[in-house]
Amino acid sequence: MDSWKETTIGELVTKVTKGTTPKKGKGFVESDGINYIKSDAVSYDGRIDVSKFVMIDEGTHDLFKRSQLEEDDILFSMAGAFLGKTGIVKKSMLPANTNQALAIIRLAKSKAIPKYVGYFLRRPKIIDYVNNMSGQSAQPNINFQEIRSIELNLPPLPEQKAIAEVLSSLDDKIDLLHRQNKTLEAMAETLFRQWFVEEADESWEEKSLSEIATFLNGLACQKYPPTNAIDKLPVLKIRELKDGFTDNSDWASTEVPDKYFVSNGDVIFSWSASLLVKIWDGSDCILNQHLFKVTSEVYPKWFYYLWSKYHLDQFIAIARAHATTMGHIKRGDLDEAMVFIPPDQILQKMDYSFDPIIEKIIANNKQLTSLTKLRDTLLPKLMSGEVRVKMN
Repeated sequence: MDSWKETTIGELVTKVTKGTTPKKGKGFVESDGINYIKSDAVSYDGRIDVSKFVMIDEGTHDLFKRSQLEEDDILFSMAGAFLGKTGIVKKSMLPANTNQALAIIRLAKSKAIPKYVGYFLRRPKIIDYVNNMSGQSAQPNINFQEIRSIELNLPPLPEQKAIAEVLSSLDDKIDLLHRQNKTLEAMAETLFRQWFVEEADESWEEKSLSEIATFLNGLACQKYPPTNAIDKLPVLKIRELKDGFTDNSDWASTEVPDKYFVSNGDVIFSWSASLLVKIWDGSDCILNQHLFKVTSEVYPKWFYYLWSKYHLDQFIAIARAHATTMGHIKRGDLDEAMVFIPPDQILQKMDYSFDPIIEKIIANNKQLTSLTKLRDTLLPKLMSGEVRVKMN
């Protein structure tokens, strides 16, 4: 640790600026444009989700020279609900631009390895520090000076590189599993649409979504606070369903009926605010209200999961129509969402195709949970020097 030095982000950068947001409706294109990265594409685990990119035309990109991105730029969310999220720009994302809610941190590479600093900024301790710095206002934000003032203890470049390589090797495996699951989901949805939409037999039985599965609404978990430090589990809310658990997630007592426990592989349906159907990929937790846990004693998981996803766009439209402060669907909407049910013999044959896909997704999810936990445990220990990387 003698060779580590105390410094600040400001002492390591060649540039700290922010993106530019085009005027409403101006500069955006549907295809063949320049990648435009908004805050919602950046996650707390350091990933930048390319599927959430929008595009701007070349003229708008050229106009916003200040926010044109380069490889290894660190994007740091400096405003709103996404405050503190961090991601590093890859060469494959370029050319690209970004909006004004994201700071662009460009490092002097003779002083610091971008991946190392990116991992440092991902520490929960730093995210909490940044959120506290913002004053916890209704629209929290930080400025360039506050970003520059963030302190870090910096090892020599070779050790920075070694630490970043250990963590990025785990992230690469995590990213691969995420991409595999997206491919598997797409395969399942394509096959489902072919068999149940394009080639469905008119003689097949028809039932409602609520008849083929049980949609269990969660608890008002604030009524079940932990009574001790052992008999408790994190609360699964809409935010956690989308982004996973953080240090700010709530906890509830395990003294609740078993049916409200959620495990990796359970199908969860968010029916309020942000409507979403997902195979849960996190740790054991307690189901909060505004979420359904979907199960069936008659039909296989792939069947009720894919039918729920199939009707999701319709449910989203219904929720928008209901929206006052928060859009939602009702039980009656599940009653009206119809499902085609093939004869048992055909359903069993379909099971041979769908079941391995869903089981592989669940197996990947469990591996993701394990790798993510390992990475998140190592991250603060490596950054503090508590755990050292063996240098050649």
